[in-house]
Amino acid sequence: MPKLVDHEKQRKKVAEAAWRVIQREGMEQATVRKIAEEAAVSAGSLRHYFSTQSELLAFSMELVSDRVKERIGKTTYDGPPLEAMKALLLELLPVDPERKLEMEVWFAFTARSLSDPDLHELGTSVFNEMREVMLHITQGLKDLELARPGLDAELEADRLLVFIDGLALHMILHPTLYPREYCEGMVAKHLQSLCLP
Repeated sequence: MPKLVDHEKQRKKVAEAAWRVIQREGMEQATVRKIAEEAAVSAGSLRHYFSTQSELLAFSMELVSDRVKERIGKTTYDGPPLEAMKALLLELLPVDPERKLEMEVWFAFTARSLSDPDLHELGTSVFNEMREVMLHITQGLKDLELARPGLDAELEADRLLVFIDGLALHMILHPTLYPREYCEGMVAKHLQSLCLP
């Protein structure tokens, strides 16, 4: 009897192999051959799952986004509102090995999206989703009457997004200067700066 193959599971296995190659060797070295070796499949068999390298990279990029959304969706945000908001923002920062891998791969994809239209479209879509998360937080502060007077939710959502992106980048580039506890404190202080004194 022929062996049944779960194609979606295989696609995820290949995408995760692509992440490891990208993290270890960089986007330029993420060739079909190296990804196939990492996934322990033949290069020819990759064509059964992805017709082009661009399609493989787009799927891999989307899988990063899906994993983050899935993790956020499974988390219960109880307790004081600022603590829940801080917990949500920490899901977007490289505070453990899993999130560090996701963030390193995401930044590599983002750089590649400047020259790959398929990745650019997906990157723009995820950017818009991230901005909505930030707006949910800043508007939430206003709705809960925690925000400082005159807070502009749109502007502060943009500032929060820039803060989180920049913090994530520095956590990856300079991990000894930006350890988890320090960054958690920075996130808490930024949120507090949006609130009533």
